[in-house]
Amino acid sequence: QVQLVESGGGLVQAGGSLRLSCVASGRTFSTYVMGWFRQAPGKERELVARITGGGSTYYADSVKGRFTISRDNAKNTVYLQMNTLKPEDTAVYYCAAGFVLSISPMRYNYWGQGTQVTVSS
Repeated sequence: QVQLVESGGGLVQAGGSLRLSCVASGRTFSTYVMGWFRQAPGKERELVARITGGGSTYYADSVKGRFTISRDNAKNTVYLQMNTLKPEDTAVYYCAAGFVLSISPMRYNYWGQGTQVTVSS
């Protein structure tokens, strides 16, 4: 069992930045594909970015060039640096861990509790 705990959300003005962190329990963190998802009210949960244990990354088109995902396997932590934030980035952001490369939330096995990101215009 893996437990994921996110932090770093908050309220920021458009154009600002936030960095989300997700700390995982367990000793096999480096074997997981880690993803950041978000879910806005009335919308489906969507993949924002994911990173493999070896550091290969994927980004949704809506965040390319603005968001950066990274991980520190020694600290069991994955990060999401969010720059040039827009009001449409407002959502609850979730950290997730899985074993396959997928954009579907159904393919991720473990989830954090979520952290709210609100971007004001």
